[in-house]
Amino acid sequence: MLTLLLPVLMQVGPGPSVGPSPIEQLDMRNRPARTRAEPDGPQRTPSALETCLDTARTAPEKAHAISVEWIKRTTGEQRAAGEHCLGVAAGNMGEWDAARAAFIAARADAEDTAFRTRMSALAGSAALASGDATGALVLLDTAKSENPLDPSVKGAIALDRASALVALDRTDDAISALSEARAAMPGDPQAWLLSATLARRTGDLATAQAQIEKAVSLDPRDPAIGLEAGVIAVLAGHSEAARKSWQSVLETAPDSEQAQTAKGYLAQLEEATQ
Repeated sequence: MLTLLLPVLMQVGPGPSVGPSPIEQLDMRNRPARTRAEPDGPQRTPSALETCLDTARTAPEKAHAISVEWIKRTTGEQRAAGEHCLGVAAGNMGEWDAARAAFIAARADAEDTAFRTRMSALAGSAALASGDATGALVLLDTAKSENPLDPSVKGAIALDRASALVALDRTDDAISALSEARAAMPGDPQAWLLSATLARRTGDLATAQAQIEKAVSLDPRDPAIGLEAGVIAVLAGHSEAARKSWQSVLETAPDSEQAQTAKGYLAQLEEATQ
């Protein structure tokens, strides 16, 4: 019977839980990178920091070594830039405690308010990735209190705060944080996906359905979104819609972890509906 499948699915699927989740266009989180259009005009020469951050994405060990030398020979704002790159490199190497320490050091050495806010937020993301939800929330609350003007930074802080709050069993506060994330970044599919997942976990299937539909409209090929859409559908009693969602995951991302999960769900669904 289909009802045998429902208790299992109530607790599964991607959600706002502790894990890698920094705020920048980096490889440190599992959310898709947020890209920003470059203005038209002549190509400019990348700064030393931009070059280091690019290296940290593709060769973090090399960027780590560059950053260590950079920090040794600089002070103030320049030292803060090196510590920023060191934090990104450490995070991309999975060294989350070292990443947090580097971002906190960068904040201490910097004077620019917006940069300091970003470093607090990145330190919070690193703390979240290390499993320290309480420490992450302190850092993220500091970043939030500084009222960042960049919507992408404000929204990413809200997403990370939601992850920390869920880990601390503060569901209502997490729902509020996700509302802030959607307001700041209405075109970000991950904000809608995480919102739908949390709504589903709290039993609000109507809200979950509306939010996952929005996520699908923004990124119909994201396997995590397709997987969650199927979970919500089957819990609402729409087994055929669930089957279609999970099948779409197999078709669009056959080698993904979500595809493997979708295969299992489809097998359970077949067994439950026989």
